[in-house]
Amino acid sequence: MTGTTTPYRAGAAPAPGSGHTVSPRVIGLVLALVAALYVVAPAMNAAVAPLVHTDLGVTAEDDAVAQIAGACLAIGVLAVTGRAGDLKGRRTVLTASLAALCLGSAALAVSFDPATYVLGRIVVAAALAAVFVSCLAFMATVSMPGRIRRIMGGWLAAMSAGFVLAVNLAPHAAALTGWRITAALMAAAAAAALLLVRRLLPEAGPLAREPLPDAVRTVARVLCAVSLAAALQLAPLWGWQDLRVGALLTAAVLACAAAVAGALRRAPERSRAEQAPGAVWTGALVAGLALGFTQVVLTTAVPTLVSAVGFADRITALVLSAFGVGGAAACLLIRHRNVSPLAGASLGLPLAALGMALLHALVDHASHALVGGFAVVTLVGFGTMLAAAPQMARFLAAVPRPHLGVNAALLPVAILVGTAAAQALPYSSALGPMPLPTEARELLWVGTIVVAVAALALGRPVVALVVAAASVLQYVMMHADTSRPMSVLVALGVGAAAGAVAWSRREQSERLTRTRETAGALQCAVLHPVPPRLGGLRLAGLYRPATAGTAIGGDFLEALDTPYGTRVLIGDVRGKGLQAVQTVTDLLGCFRSRAHETEDLGEVAASLDRQVRRAALARGDEELFATALLLQHSGPSQDLQAVNCGHLAPWAVGPARTRELDVPAVLPLGFGLLDAAGAARPHRVSLDPGATLLSHTDGLSEARNSSGEFYPLAERLVSVGRHTPDDLVRHLDDDVRDWTHHLADDIAAIALGPR
Repeated sequence: MTGTTTPYRAGAAPAPGSGHTVSPRVIGLVLALVAALYVVAPAMNAAVAPLVHTDLGVTAEDDAVAQIAGACLAIGVLAVTGRAGDLKGRRTVLTASLAALCLGSAALAVSFDPATYVLGRIVVAAALAAVFVSCLAFMATVSMPGRIRRIMGGWLAAMSAGFVLAVNLAPHAAALTGWRITAALMAAAAAAALLLVRRLLPEAGPLAREPLPDAVRTVARVLCAVSLAAALQLAPLWGWQDLRVGALLTAAVLACAAAVAGALRRAPERSRAEQAPGAVWTGALVAGLALGFTQVVLTTAVPTLVSAVGFADRITALVLSAFGVGGAAACLLIRHRNVSPLAGASLGLPLAALGMALLHALVDHASHALVGGFAVVTLVGFGTMLAAAPQMARFLAAVPRPHLGVNAALLPVAILVGTAAAQALPYSSALGPMPLPTEARELLWVGTIVVAVAALALGRPVVALVVAAASVLQYVMMHADTSRPMSVLVALGVGAAAGAVAWSRREQSERLTRTRETAGALQCAVLHPVPPRLGGLRLAGLYRPATAGTAIGGDFLEALDTPYGTRVLIGDVRGKGLQAVQTVTDLLGCFRSRAHETEDLGEVAASLDRQVRRAALARGDEELFATALLLQHSGPSQDLQAVNCGHLAPWAVGPARTRELDVPAVLPLGFGLLDAAGAARPHRVSLDPGATLLSHTDGLSEARNSSGEFYPLAERLVSVGRHTPDDLVRHLDDDVRDWTHHLADDIAAIALGPR
């Protein structure tokens, strides 16, 4: 790709300034520890706020200025830092961001009046944003797209665990050490993280030297986010009728219109490698907004409800930290199981909405407020992250590598805008006091509605509608009678609704299982499994259809033991859909019949050619053809016979060398030239001792990553450790799925070697 350097590939990387290598696990662990500062620092600020108010005379208005200015500045810093990482390198920008965080925290520790303290808070907020987006882009850069889901799950789980520790330990640390020592400890943590990054992390760039595909659109998006966040946070303070709020909202609308116009203008000429697909971009945006909104609603409402029943602050912190416990559990689940974005949103967001609705019935009496509140807040955290993490991972996997940093900024920007939207509510604004219990319950209702809308946008509508109906029913019942028996009835009613949703999901799962079983049976009927041993060969086959949920595509492969030796066929039919599957079925049936009855391998190829021509004539498709490679092995010899009908040349993979074999190709099947004398004469192929022959379709060699780069087959074959057919096919299967987040074409491959 013009103007780019080779992207960093996952694997052991040299540590800066040393001859040692750093494993990907160590890189991921370092990035998780550094990114945890993003959730630890706000908890520390909240813990020391009462002490600062007493010591420096900082007022609620000062806190509001620091919060609003810091959030708006952070949005701009996210985009600028992300782009700087694209151009200057991830490690360089991350170290600069950590240095800024260290200086900002040190400035907080020596603040002598409210103005310097507010300025330090703003600097720290901007530096934290820069650290977070740098770690996020770094993590995605050093991971192949297919692995991002697993790595992202572990990374977010570590951040959730950091949130749990920070919420519970920060108040104790502030009470024991004082606010200046606490700020100094944060500066020391940033300095330690800086040394750790410089010591252990390799440079993962620069990746891009060319300008952004549409810089004006990117700037318009940033201006829209900044204006919208400022307007949403300032509206409760100044009033929605204030001209300044109206000007900010107008600026946000105009910037959004400019961004949309730019996207529409470039749509006809935009290449696939310029940015993530619109559906992926929108899914990540909605998930981030819902996550930011939910966090603010919970951190505002839960302390009020728990304190209302007489619990101490430490119990309130424990209940609130349950959000991180549930989030960590969901992220670990996503790390170990491939939860699709649709499945995560369809299950996770309804669980989060039901949890927020259940908080009304469970956190209302001291006898069960602790256990019930902890369990329900855990459920909310689990559901929210179960929905958000797959959307984020899919987005990062789809973003083109040369522009990963500036695009990755979308995720934290969406969270910040969601936070600002929640702070636009009357009871959770930056300047508002702690809400009353009735106001906290109203916040939870609003949060339930927002999460239900997100479920409607990202998940299955029927599930979202059931959740919304259950929440409305509970709202009516709670306002009709707030007595204790009614609360129990409400909890039971919502539980019944949850059971209905679970039953619906079970029915869908059973239907999906039956569909998969049918697809598997169909694949076994049409594409017979490749046996591990056949004649004098060891074999291994791989088949991956591009379309999820289907078992057969336009690629085909077969291996047969015939009177003339072991015969192998692999190929690819032009086109997709049912007609391609029908052609595959006809070709395989013809091969299974003729391979046992025809001695000459070239005549077998001619029979396949005639079969394709008959199919083309019957369907009126003059452009129907298929590429194919036929192989034959007999006796103890290392040699094979091959007939190549327009197919890709096979590879010989061995301990001594890996090379592409020279097998002359004739025209593909369906062109009618294989009946000519000598046109399909078999070619002799000799294998080196211990080598394995690999043949594949173009779905393997043309699999693309998010930047549009083809899978480097030759390079990956050289890196194979063991060269048996089974090991080779397993390696390619895992490696190509790590390389690409989305298969655009079917993949078929067969590896064989002498027994």
